[in-house]
Amino acid sequence: MKDVIIYKEYVGSVHYSESDEVFFGKIEGIDDLVTFEGQSVPQLKQAFHEAVHDYLEIARAAGKQPEKTYRGSLNIRLKPEIHKKANRLALIKGKTLNQFINDAVEHEIGINMEVSK
Repeated sequence: MKDVIIYKEYVGSVHYSESDEVFFGKIEGIDDLVTFEGQSVPQLKQAFHEAVHDYLEIARAAGKQPEKTYRGSLNIRLKPEIHKKANRLALIKGKTLNQFINDAVEHEIGINMEVSK
């Protein structure tokens, strides 16, 4: 797992500044910039929880949707040999490359969501 912290379905990135001797991060997957920090892991967790609560309160007061909006389209880059193999396998399975990649991502999400519970 990468350096993240999770609270109320929100993911926060976690970093450490040696020069400042502080853990810090930001709430990921939102349209705004919300940061938090702490000098220990318990302080970092508390600051993250407070940042999530504050963000939700501010979003609610502003009548704003707190989650980032996703269009459902993205541009991905694959190694040419992976692109070729994926396209070939999609054709064999009677799917478009888009359907094949969507199914693969759904499968990976399903596996990893069970592991992270």
